[in-house]
Amino acid sequence: MSADNYTRVTELDTLRTDGREVVSAGGKSVVLFHHEGEVYAVDNRCPHMGFPLSEGTVDDGILTCHWHHARFELACGDTFDIFADDVQTYPTEICDGEVWLDPDPEPDVPPETYWRNRLIDGMSENLSLVMAKAVINLDDLGEGFETPLETAVEFGINYRADGWGRGLTTLGTMANLYEWVDHPEKRRAMYVGTQEVAANCAGEPPRFEQYALDNERLDKERLKEWFRDNCEVRDEDGAERTIRTAAAVLPPEQIVEVLVAAATDHLYLNGSHTLDFINKACETLDHIGWGRAPEVFGAIVPQLTGARRAEEQQAWRKPIDVAEFVFDAHDALSELVAAGEDRNWDRPDDFVDRLLDDDPEAIIDALRTAIREGATAEQLTDAVADAATRRVAQFATSNEFSDWDTVHHTFSYANAAHELAHRTDAIETYRPAFDGAMAVYLDRFLNQPAAPLPDPDGTDRTPEQLRTALLETFDEQGRVNDAGRLVAEHFAADGDPEALIATLGEGLLREDPQFHTLQNLEAAVRRYDRATTAAGQELALVATARYMAAHYPTRREGEQTFDIARRLHRGESLHEES
Repeated sequence: MSADNYTRVTELDTLRTDGREVVSAGGKSVVLFHHEGEVYAVDNRCPHMGFPLSEGTVDDGILTCHWHHARFELACGDTFDIFADDVQTYPTEICDGEVWLDPDPEPDVPPETYWRNRLIDGMSENLSLVMAKAVINLDDLGEGFETPLETAVEFGINYRADGWGRGLTTLGTMANLYEWVDHPEKRRAMYVGTQEVAANCAGEPPRFEQYALDNERLDKERLKEWFRDNCEVRDEDGAERTIRTAAAVLPPEQIVEVLVAAATDHLYLNGSHTLDFINKACETLDHIGWGRAPEVFGAIVPQLTGARRAEEQQAWRKPIDVAEFVFDAHDALSELVAAGEDRNWDRPDDFVDRLLDDDPEAIIDALRTAIREGATAEQLTDAVADAATRRVAQFATSNEFSDWDTVHHTFSYANAAHELAHRTDAIETYRPAFDGAMAVYLDRFLNQPAAPLPDPDGTDRTPEQLRTALLETFDEQGRVNDAGRLVAEHFAADGDPEALIATLGEGLLREDPQFHTLQNLEAAVRRYDRATTAAGQELALVATARYMAAHYPTRREGEQTFDIARRLHRGESLHEES
């Protein structure tokens, strides 16, 4: 033989007579075919869903699997059908009437490259099973976070004409949750993220990028002015060229300043989504590197130039013109901040209660007074986020189901405002505290009557039992209050909050992806992580548990697809099930 690693597997005459034969070589099940005078060897498991290819048909050099009709070029194993992977082939040689094969041939490309390419195939065709298999294999190869994330970001910013949207925001959300969940859910998180990017791009025209301006000596103030002016008149091309230039020449904190200024020149853009998407873009860059900022922020521009503006909506103008209150506060910010310079503000115990007041002028005055007394943008946006969390935690289930999204939008907006305030000390980071507070005010009817915050006297169940019970609430519709109470009991039992978060992540990722639910848990985890008291941590997780319970269970189709991919990876036989 020409190589020591070849293994004898059968007699040529026997194979010629039978046409095909299943053999074992190197611990692998291989099917041999004698076709058109040649001997071919391929893995006996169809790479699509594991059906034995020995039961397939060979004709004109093409092997067809009989389960889902996937077709493979017999010599090299390339598939004609993108929903199926290429099948592994094995070199064969004939020596003295015997068939020998190499059970461990060198791959044509490194496995990491192959599965990254398959992930792109799956995203291009929006094939969930292909994406699931790619994510699992990349994880097995030690590429489970960076490669899916970077691949999906690149795909999402290039193949959706409207740029950054729900899919890339979900991807960033899943990247943030990655460190908080157990290993099986880490795989699911990246699968959900890539799948949502693919779904958001499916059927959309590609995006054609603009170029940065050639003048690299432009300073922050000039670029900030130009970007805001272009967004004001909804000039997408001009805005993109400007922000690409800013992202190429300014440090991250100044890029964020430019974006936040434009995003808050008008109120509560796109019903909260614009500010949240900008925040998720920043957090995604934290993962993949700010060297990608020009492309990422170029893709965010349509969220600004095409945004709905809250001051154009009746709810913000009638019967009380709360938009005017907010704009007046924006105009006074320089004076307010100057008055509070060199002063330190400690949040009063009842400050969040004031933000939940029924009088919008009193709410605005409370915020203005806090700034005069030295409150920072971080402190104010934190307080508004706590108020928004209360709205979710005390949402009255007597309201319409769709109203859950109303309180959720305010919650995600307030969380984004607080996170962005950590990135820059620009005066514009005060603005969304006022917008967010007015959104909290407008949501007040959804807490009438307010659901009481759970206050367990104690429990005889262990934290482990409580976490199991929490997952069980997600198996039945409507167990909103039970879910919130179990979280409170878990805190009362001194359970590990991070184990509770991992359980919430498990409950989230086994369901079919719902954009707002994915956002809600990730924002709650952020609020938990930012909280300085156990009560603040508990409030965030009570709120999201109630929100999640309201939206579960789903059909869990995505979990079924992911489970099929996982079982195939383990080598299990799906076709043998009854």
